[in-house]
Amino acid sequence: MPILSVKHLSKIYEGKVAFQALNNIHFNVAKGEFVGIMGPSGSGKTTLLNLIATIDQPTAGEVIIGGRNPHLLSRSDTALFRRRELGFVFQHFNLLDTLTVEENIVLPLTLEGMPLDEMGSRLSRIADRLGIGSILHKHTYEISGGQMQRTAIARALIQEPSLILADEPTGNLDSRASKEVMQTLSASSKEASATILMVTHDPVAASYCDRVLFIKDGQLYNEMYCGDNRQAFFQKIIDMLALLGGGSHDLSTIRF
Repeated sequence: MPILSVKHLSKIYEGKVAFQALNNIHFNVAKGEFVGIMGPSGSGKTTLLNLIATIDQPTAGEVIIGGRNPHLLSRSDTALFRRRELGFVFQHFNLLDTLTVEENIVLPLTLEGMPLDEMGSRLSRIADRLGIGSILHKHTYEISGGQMQRTAIARALIQEPSLILADEPTGNLDSRASKEVMQTLSASSKEASATILMVTHDPVAASYCDRVLFIKDGQLYNEMYCGDNRQAFFQKIIDMLALLGGGSHDLSTIRF
């Protein structure tokens, strides 16, 4: 059974002029799969992510995560579902400056009231895997952007959620830090069987995915699988984005 099933999902924003942001989107994501979502600005990528994240409600269709439809839950149960089943990685890190790296990472477990020894063993496992063991005692203002994003990924992974949603995770990083973060996400998918759905404008970031879905005008336009050659996959992504007609600001100038 897939971890995520998006079934005939549509979203219409009502107003003086109704706007259809998504139209009949349908796809599945398997456990441990790393899937990218790309498309021109205004294509519906963020709307799709918000519907899966339960931040917004669909007009039609449904989202099934781990066999459950979170949109049918009560408000309090939805909040609990989001906290336990979903991990989030944002462009702006969303870390708390007043806390150390360690405290930021274990925050979801603290909210759950997890025993300290279990918390400690999870923290050391994840810090080792992500290469941030040496900065756990530091505050977020003392570390680099790439380290901040790896801290955010650790915080998303430590809860062992069904699904991690990443929104432009390399958007604030230079090319070296971007590469480190994408390698971290890719390794998390392969080694920890983390299931990741990532919205990105960056074809280099997208080339780390197992598969990329392309959205145009609120509809699923195409999908592409990586295969064995990441460089060739990167080039295919570039060609597809050019075909989709994304403006130059939608394309990263970073190369390998």
